[in-house]
Amino acid sequence: MSITLTDQDKLTLQTAAWGAVSLMAAAGAAGSSHRVATDGSLALASATGPVGHVLAKYPKDMKLDSKSVAGIADRVLPALTAAMTLLKQQDPAEADNFRGTVVVAVEAAARTHEGRPSPALADMMRKITAALDAA
Repeated sequence: MSITLTDQDKLTLQTAAWGAVSLMAAAGAAGSSHRVATDGSLALASATGPVGHVLAKYPKDMKLDSKSVAGIADRVLPALTAAMTLLKQQDPAEADNFRGTVVVAVEAAARTHEGRPSPALADMMRKITAALDAA
């Protein structure tokens, strides 16, 4: 199945995926937010298929400049659901690829802490997964 994405569609996917990593970094600020962001970003950069091409670069037009995690979540969580809805309509396999890519990035970001993720990281992982599955 072929997938056709407008520039706005691509920005939605990028905002969703890169924003999920940003949310994890914000939730992991008590530990090493830089390490969380780096590990999550590396996972996104290793994505394949059409989704991988879209996520290959950080979006310059992404607006996540908020003074609170809640402000970032207000943009990212709906973008995750919108991205999944968009991809499911065009190519369910790419929707699965996108979901898997975001989940791997979030899990990579969470593993930067010794042992299990902090409660804040675990909670953010649940919110991100719920937004992906809401579509």
